[in-house]
Amino acid sequence: MTENEQLIQSFYTSFKNKDYKGMQACYADNAVFNDAIFKNLNTQQVKAMWEMLISKGKDLRLEFSNISGDEHHVKAHWDAYYTFSATGKKVVNNIEATFEIENGKIIKHTDSFNFHTWSTQALGIKGLLLGWTPFLRKKVTAQAMKNLDSFMKTKY
Repeated sequence: MTENEQLIQSFYTSFKNKDYKGMQACYADNAVFNDAIFKNLNTQQVKAMWEMLISKGKDLRLEFSNISGDEHHVKAHWDAYYTFSATGKKVVNNIEATFEIENGKIIKHTDSFNFHTWSTQALGIKGLLLGWTPFLRKKVTAQAMKNLDSFMKTKY
């Protein structure tokens, strides 16, 4: 296993153990995070996001696999199992992650998943009917960013 693959192994092991500080330590000071909901988070925001998700995700469970990489990039697969707090609905989110690594730290992290599948599970009929629309994606993103901003104001 390369050093970069070990870094991502450590990142997901910390995540699995609900150790957000261990996850946060994997990011460089200039890191950027993106997924279908959170866009262009800076290092402070992504660190806070993981802390928020772990502290609020009471039944959060994850599995990770297929970590592979080279000198600057690592890919991994992970599955998140949790109850979406806004609706109480169970979610299984299948995620493909890509990382850019520089000097032993993550500088770019992108998680890819099917938003329509996620929204159908998390939001029920509303997600099934509207999960493919930019309208719902923007609404979910706006609420997620509002939640993150509020969390950061109370913690940082």
